[in-house]
Amino acid sequence: MTIASFTFSGPLTVPAGATVTVTNSDSADHTVTGDAPGQFDVRAPAGQTVTFKAPTAPGTYPFHCSIHPEMHGKLIVT
Repeated sequence: MTIASFTFSGPLTVPAGATVTVTNSDSADHTVTGDAPGQFDVRAPAGQTVTFKAPTAPGTYPFHCSIHPEMHGKLIVT
């Protein structure tokens, strides 16, 4: 997944439990935060790449940036 110009690429489809790589190409920090509590929440500092584990249950997981709430995306777990 890439973050560029305050936009998430996607939607991204991954296998259950996969490692998801997030590359933040912006000059601002962002987060990838599941809309439902406890799903996933990872900080992606400006210009850096981070990873997190996808949920283990198949489904569609809407997410947002907790720093910039206008940013939204979808993670599809198969």
